[in-house]
Amino acid sequence: MARRLEDARILMYSHDTFGLGHLRRCRAIAHALVEDYRGLNILIISGATIAGAFDYRARVDFVKIPSVIKLRNGEYTSLASHIDLHETLKMRESSIRHTAETFQPDIFIVDKEPMGLKGEVEDTLAYLKARGTVLVLGLREVMDAPHLLDAEWKRNGIMQKIDQYYDSVWVYGPPDFYDPLIGLDVPVSLRRKMDFVGFLQRSVSKGKTSIHARKDNYLLVTTGGGDGSDLVHDVMNAYEADPTLTQKALVVLGPYMPAAERAKLVQKGEAIPYIEVIEFDNHMEELIDGATGVVAMGGYNTYCEILSFDKPALIVPRVKPRQEQLLRAKRASELGLVDMLLPEQSVDPTIMAEALKRLPSRLPPSKSGSNMHLEGLDHISQTVGRWIDGRASHLALVGAE
Repeated sequence: MARRLEDARILMYSHDTFGLGHLRRCRAIAHALVEDYRGLNILIISGATIAGAFDYRARVDFVKIPSVIKLRNGEYTSLASHIDLHETLKMRESSIRHTAETFQPDIFIVDKEPMGLKGEVEDTLAYLKARGTVLVLGLREVMDAPHLLDAEWKRNGIMQKIDQYYDSVWVYGPPDFYDPLIGLDVPVSLRRKMDFVGFLQRSVSKGKTSIHARKDNYLLVTTGGGDGSDLVHDVMNAYEADPTLTQKALVVLGPYMPAAERAKLVQKGEAIPYIEVIEFDNHMEELIDGATGVVAMGGYNTYCEILSFDKPALIVPRVKPRQEQLLRAKRASELGLVDMLLPEQSVDPTIMAEALKRLPSRLPPSKSGSNMHLEGLDHISQTVGRWIDGRASHLALVGAE
């Protein structure tokens, strides 16, 4: 039964430069919260070009800011080629601040980038802190290799700024899986603010059916962002090389794959009778739920879905420019939750074909013997409820004085 909150407001920020991971994570949290609390309104600020391609529940909406694309080398560029990056960032910063001033949130949740893309959220954080908004930083359970994260954060004085601005740091994973700040010099005051909430469990949305939903046994091959073409080529090469590989597969290319690459893979897939290729589906949960097994690069959201729907999985992680997927895959593989191939193994059609043939009979993650802690959304909901109750009590006391 949803509790009633009187006009509580949460603002979320998702910088979204590459792929849909940040927006999908924010949306999962927002949907869980409005389901638990009537009277709560949530607004998500997103830079995702296709933020509008998803459906949002009542009392969850989004504000689209100009898009910036992250290139493979880790640099950024404006999506609108006629506007330079500096101008685009100025527009984004101004939109974020204006949205915060107009919406007046009780809680502001920032996803992954503590000061936002190129520092675009710092001005808004200072403004909201001065007016008493609860400021939350949400971190994936794995951020990057410690030496890379440390160098990136030191350049911009990020650790001190997190401690200065944020009231709480939510880690979207259990403490015994991975510590996102391992190997970094973390102030004791900041450690006290860290709350390992657990993985964010996923479910199939009620009443919504994917147009690609299937009833047969299939492997789902999903690559997340726009850089998954190597993995799809590896899977298709395995099918071409091994005539005994007859397991049906549904390949989802993702909305950010370059058009030429996409066309090449669609054509290649058409020649393999067991493979169906689609470009995008905004109900991925349904496709993962229906699959016999999942082949993926292992970004955070896909990983949560593999655990939530308890699917055998083969992970081929991205290894550069960030090592996030590699670190997550290694840890999950150590715990027996998934099978893993490195990209240099995946590219060998014999190795890939054998891994694909093993996958349908692999034990699901729940049989690995490790506790998966899929309670992140429940934990977040309880925390938000406490904060808003506390705010209401404080206002009642002030009103009675």
